[in-house]
Amino acid sequence: MVGASEAILGVEIAVLVGGFAYAAASDLRTREVSDRVWQLMGVLGAVLGALAVAPGGLLPVVAWIVVAAFTLQHVVAWDAELGARWEASADLLEAGIYAAVIVGLVVAAVHWGISATGIPWPVVAVLVSVLFARGLFEAGVLYGGADAKALMIAALVLPIFASVLLPLPGSFGLVLSFLPFAVNLLMNAALLSIAIPIAIAARNLARREFRFPSGFTGYLLPVAEIPRRFVWLKDPLAAGATPREDLETSEDDQRERERIAAELTSRGVQRVWVTPQIPFVVLMAAGAIVALLAGNLVLDLIALA
Repeated sequence: MVGASEAILGVEIAVLVGGFAYAAASDLRTREVSDRVWQLMGVLGAVLGALAVAPGGLLPVVAWIVVAAFTLQHVVAWDAELGARWEASADLLEAGIYAAVIVGLVVAAVHWGISATGIPWPVVAVLVSVLFARGLFEAGVLYGGADAKALMIAALVLPIFASVLLPLPGSFGLVLSFLPFAVNLLMNAALLSIAIPIAIAARNLARREFRFPSGFTGYLLPVAEIPRRFVWLKDPLAAGATPREDLETSEDDQRERERIAAELTSRGVQRVWVTPQIPFVVLMAAGAIVALLAGNLVLDLIALA
């Protein structure tokens, strides 16, 4: 008979896989993912997580609610409601929220300990994952806001997952029981992304258009196809047609690519060197599936070495 914890875990996995499948399809189609996807997944994750820690008593539930609310505020544009006049205040308020949550949970963990009846390990895993994702975003490693939000929400839906389907050495299974699921997801996605430059290089070699080193990151594309492809222009010959950096939506990007194509056509340019806009949420979805099946690919490779 399936117990309550196993049932909750099953629903969490279903929410994670279903949500990331939808987000990946959206990212692949438009290079944009609506915040509503992350909001729905986050709310479901918050409810399921509260049910999972509830047997430990009131303190674990309160701690979970705090970290869940802290995570969800990243996918709600509450700062936009304050307006440009209060933009500085929004930044200070968010810094205060970060400080209050971190200090509060650390003090609580020191006082009551990290345990099922104190501060549950899933709460710690979510907090670490959110700080990890925010740090990578601020450092420019996670370029798109959707990527950072995806990582945070993945942590909220499934903080820890060590029951992988494929067999692993006992020591690595122990590591997975402490390592946040979001970290495994991101490391898998990063490893899987190695296939992209290899595929681009193979394409260029097959067409005898390989350049080193740019042949691993870009390729020649007819100007007429620019509006139909999600690409960035990298060709020095296209100087002056470089897209703006202040584009906020996929529609803005589409109009900008149409403008660039028209300008290059008027100048008689037929082909330019471009770099594809990588739908990283697709890689993250693949990384999540791999994490469910085999845990952390990096650890797996170390185990096989």
